[in-house]
Amino acid sequence: MAHINLLPWRAERRKQREREFFLQLGAAFVAAVLVLMLWVFWMNLRIDNQNERNAYLQTEIKQVDERIAKIKDLEKVRQRLLARKEIIEQLQANRSQMVHLFDELVKTIPSSARLAGLKQSGDSMSLDGVAQSNASVAEYMRNIEASPWMGHADLRKTENTHGDTRMPYTFGLDVALSRPKQDEAGQGGTPVLLPAASGSAAAASSSPANSSPANAAAVITDVPAKPATTAPPKSAQAPAAGKPAGNAASKGAKP
Repeated sequence: MAHINLLPWRAERRKQREREFFLQLGAAFVAAVLVLMLWVFWMNLRIDNQNERNAYLQTEIKQVDERIAKIKDLEKVRQRLLARKEIIEQLQANRSQMVHLFDELVKTIPSSARLAGLKQSGDSMSLDGVAQSNASVAEYMRNIEASPWMGHADLRKTENTHGDTRMPYTFGLDVALSRPKQDEAGQGGTPVLLPAASGSAAAASSSPANSSPANAAAVITDVPAKPATTAPPKSAQAPAAGKPAGNAASKGAKP
């Protein structure tokens, strides 16, 4: 006989599938929440790690900035020290220049001119004075250009003021300062020696134009000493003229 099931099995099956679906949906939701929490936790870890790196980098940047500031301060100190060194070297090189300049001013100025004022600015000097005539000013300019410590002279002004009967002309000169090569080479304390010169060259070098103390140098001339002449002994002297040598020998050798 056939078995007939009259119970509502379809409704039971539907309810079971619904329960399984909700269970799977809950499990998927829980898994999704867990995955989301893990992802948030991992991202927070990365953010914290990056923040720590940023803080470390900021600290290192501050230290580097402090070092850069110290280096800049050291550079400023170095520049100041170099400037002082250059000034000291310039003063060391020019310490004897003023003495030579005053000496050259005394030597170069002619008797028909007189200085009223001078001003030095770096490698140039301004001279103001009075003279008897323009010829005296021209002579003074030639003497200045011939000086080893003063170079080219430019005439700034010259005029007849009729103020002084003896020296009515006032003049102004702009002089470029120079330095002799011997003085430049001998700045470090090493003496500068000139080669030996002949008699004519020594006489030419001792001219008044080059006889300033700043340009003076030792000129050594090697003159060979003349050998001493001594009279030979009588026995070594030549026989007298007109008497043969053989007769003298025969007279000295008598038996």
